[in-house]
Amino acid sequence: MFAPTEIKSIGQITSVAQGSSDATLLRDKLTLLLDSTGEGIYGIDLDGRCTFINRAGAEMLGYQVEQVLGKNMHELVHHSHEHGGHYPEEECPILKAFRKGESCRVDQEVFWRADGTAFPTEYSSYQIVDGGQVRGAVITFSDISKRRLAEEQLQRAKAELEQRVAERTRELSAALMQVRELSAHAHSVREDERTRIAREIHDELGSLLVALKLDVNWMASRVADREPVARKCASMNRLIEAAVDNVGRIITDLRPSILDHQGLIAALEWQVQEFSEATELPCEVGFDISPQAFAPQGTLATAAFRIFQEMLSNVAQHSQASAVRIAVRLTPRQLEMEVEDNGIGVPAAALANPRSYGVMGMRERALHFAGALSIENAIDGADVAPESGGAGVNRGTRVRLVLPLRSDV
Repeated sequence: MFAPTEIKSIGQITSVAQGSSDATLLRDKLTLLLDSTGEGIYGIDLDGRCTFINRAGAEMLGYQVEQVLGKNMHELVHHSHEHGGHYPEEECPILKAFRKGESCRVDQEVFWRADGTAFPTEYSSYQIVDGGQVRGAVITFSDISKRRLAEEQLQRAKAELEQRVAERTRELSAALMQVRELSAHAHSVREDERTRIAREIHDELGSLLVALKLDVNWMASRVADREPVARKCASMNRLIEAAVDNVGRIITDLRPSILDHQGLIAALEWQVQEFSEATELPCEVGFDISPQAFAPQGTLATAAFRIFQEMLSNVAQHSQASAVRIAVRLTPRQLEMEVEDNGIGVPAAALANPRSYGVMGMRERALHFAGALSIENAIDGADVAPESGGAGVNRGTRVRLVLPLRSDV
């Protein structure tokens, strides 16, 4: 309301105008000016005593104007903190500021009314300068109870909202954990079923095909002089061999026996060889196995192998690459697998697509074992080393899996 560099009090102005016929008119105009505002306004001298106060300020404090004039305003309305603790005069921002020739603005304190109640206030203090010397200060203040109440209500609403969000987050986290556990259980059940079917195919169908092959060979040895029958036996023998090969492939697809009999690392090496032969892509392969490390077993080994299979399958189906780099690193603490190609890359939108079930499945398998799967490519600005520079060159995709090795999995 008032922020001048030099302000005279009403008493000073009227004293200058003493003996003048305009003194009363000037005083009345100043009084009307002060009373026209809804804010409280009062002035103090160097000792902190009130030299003037407007009607709004007196009413806000619960006093008559005459009751306030000449009183030490700090002792009258600013003597205690909000919670009742004594407020020393030497710590009062109003007095400290104007005595240093400064101004201040505060909105975190209270003023006290005549009836002993307090109200939150926002006040500003500006020095009164006369003849180049500080003579006192003008303080404007207002009751901010409604604003403080609104702030408290907003804060309570915010706290309630945060609590509800936290509760919902916990519920969603619990639900997500249940879904993840269910997914892991489904993967485990599917692997068990695959293993059972592979075993039954091997034991039952495999045995039948071997017996059938022996019978055909027995027949062929007895009809060697009958050329049409001998040719038919030879044809049947080839069909049986093809069936044996197909059965072996189906068994391997269902559950590679090498994973159970020779371990994860051997299974990964076998998968790389199968991928290279099937795609005829040049593969730069590196296996870094620490002598102190033990390869994962059980469900963790199965998850790592299936993720690795999916990595290579994505390269074969989608990358349009001409070269692939494969790196496997096993330490006592973790297993790292990385597959990088120089193909066309993959847009970020495709990775975020909720129907990208392959990517989703890999990530869920990894998360179940506290692992992490990252996919980077040049389309998203990732740092994937190009085969050569220049615009329009495919820079490919890098998929990296990190699985911590724990004793409880």
